[in-house]
Amino acid sequence: MRTLFRIEWKDHLLELGRRTCVMGILNVTPDSFSDGGHFFDHGMALAHCEEMVEQGADIIDIGGESTRPFAESVDAEEETRRVVPVIEKLAPRIKVPISIDTFKSTVARRAIDAGASIINDITALDGDPDMGAVAAHYDVPLILMHMKGTPRTMQIEPVYENLMGEICTFLEHALQRARAAGISDSKLIVDPGIGFGKNLSHNLELIARLHEFNGLGVPILIGSSRKAFIRKILTQKRNMEMSPDRPEVEIGSQAVVAASILNGAHMVRVHNVANTRSTADIIDEILAQQA
Repeated sequence: MRTLFRIEWKDHLLELGRRTCVMGILNVTPDSFSDGGHFFDHGMALAHCEEMVEQGADIIDIGGESTRPFAESVDAEEETRRVVPVIEKLAPRIKVPISIDTFKSTVARRAIDAGASIINDITALDGDPDMGAVAAHYDVPLILMHMKGTPRTMQIEPVYENLMGEICTFLEHALQRARAAGISDSKLIVDPGIGFGKNLSHNLELIARLHEFNGLGVPILIGSSRKAFIRKILTQKRNMEMSPDRPEVEIGSQAVVAASILNGAHMVRVHNVANTRSTADIIDEILAQQA
C-alpha cells in the first residue's frame, strides 16, 4: 500500500496515494526522442495540452530542452523563448497545475511568472545553485531527479556498485539541499530517474524495488514512457526495431506504469494520458483492496 501525501499550494491540491497522479508531457523542442518537433508550433502545443487535460492529466509538464541521451544543451534565453509563450497562453485555459521541466533558475523564474507552479529539476538542484531559492521564494512543489552524469554522457556505460543504495543516498542529499534552501518536505517529490544514467537491468531493478524509496518520506514520481529500455526489450523479443511511436512501445509503457504504481509510484510522467489514466484507474482500484 502506498504512503499517503497531501501537497497544497496556491490554488492547487494533490492528494497522492489513493489515486495516481498523471503528468502529461509537452516537449516544446525540435529534438526530443519521442515527440521532438510535433508541438514546436504553439497552436498545436496548446491544443495538445488541452486534450491531455480532457483525457485526465493532473499536471502538464512543459520542457524546452531535450534531455534525451547525447542531447546538446540549450541556453536559457532560447529555452525561455520556447516555453514561456506557451505557458502564458495555457495557464488561463486549464485548471490543472503546469510544471516547468528545467534545471535553470532563470527559466524557472520566468515560467512561474508566466503561470507555471511546479519545478521539475532533472539535476536535483545540482545544475544551478539558485534553483532552490527560486522554489522557496515562489513556494511551489519541487521534483528532484537522480541522474548519473549529464544527458550528453549519462548512457556511456553507467556502472553502480549498489544501485538502490547509491540512488537513495543521492536523493537524500538532494532533499537535504532543498530543505537547506527553505523548501518544506510537504512540497518535495523524488524521481529515481529511469533512463538517466541507467542500463536495461538498472531500470528494471529500479521498478521492481521502487518501494524501497518510501523511506525517503516524500512522494515518488516515475518517468518511463516510451524509453529506450522498453524499446530494447521489445526489439529483442520481436527481432525488429522499435521506434518510440510504435503501438507495441505504448503497450510496453503501460505495463511499466502498472508495475510502477503497484510498487509504490504516486505519480507517472507520460506521453499518452488517455491510456495511462485508464491503466492507473484499474491499478488504483486493485491497490484499494489492500487497505
